[in-house]
Amino acid sequence: MKTVSACIFDLDGVLVDTAKYHFIAWRNLAARWHIELTHEENEKLKGVSRKDSLLHIVALGDITLTDEEIEHWCAVKNEEYLSLVAGMNASELLPNVVELLEELKTKHIKIGLGSASKNAAFILEKTGIQHFFEAVVSGNDVTHSKPHPEVFHKGAKMLGVKSEETIVFEDSQKGIQAAKSGGFYAVGIGKEEDLKTADLVIPSFEKYTFEDIKQSLSQINKI
Repeated sequence: MKTVSACIFDLDGVLVDTAKYHFIAWRNLAARWHIELTHEENEKLKGVSRKDSLLHIVALGDITLTDEEIEHWCAVKNEEYLSLVAGMNASELLPNVVELLEELKTKHIKIGLGSASKNAAFILEKTGIQHFFEAVVSGNDVTHSKPHPEVFHKGAKMLGVKSEETIVFEDSQKGIQAAKSGGFYAVGIGKEEDLKTADLVIPSFEKYTFEDIKQSLSQINKI
């Protein structure tokens, strides 16, 4: 079994349950143009930058925006999102997340965050888990959105580890693509049919320890 020196986590849908707040804010914005944002379309926004998410939504209504309008409406969406998450606390963390992070710390596995969210640091602070992370790379820190691997490469560099000794945890196909193209191990959180190119898919962290995940990767000759 190969050595694993670090784990890099996506945020929304992996560590915290904030996806519902993004959906509400995007749905309300889309309604301004009489566009109905369905749950199916919302799934396509997972792991996507704020700007690209907006462009995807307005394309549904054949609407073209200027650069200034894009900046404005991204800000409007973010203001509503921040108002929705302002009351967040540790109860928003997904099951077994704290226990997993504590296990990684005990085993001296480095921990990083690689998220498209520009509010990542704020969310970590609100949920009380910021102290676990030695590297936080958010949408503020990258030029390229997932599926480009920049966010994970930056995280690995900050942690001082190589991609081939790092596991990335993601809940979106674009995030899985980013991890795989960057040379990382990719563990999907969700449904196998949605994350087909992941090395391993688990429904959540609820019944899994880090050792369980490593063992599963070993059994399928991925690690």
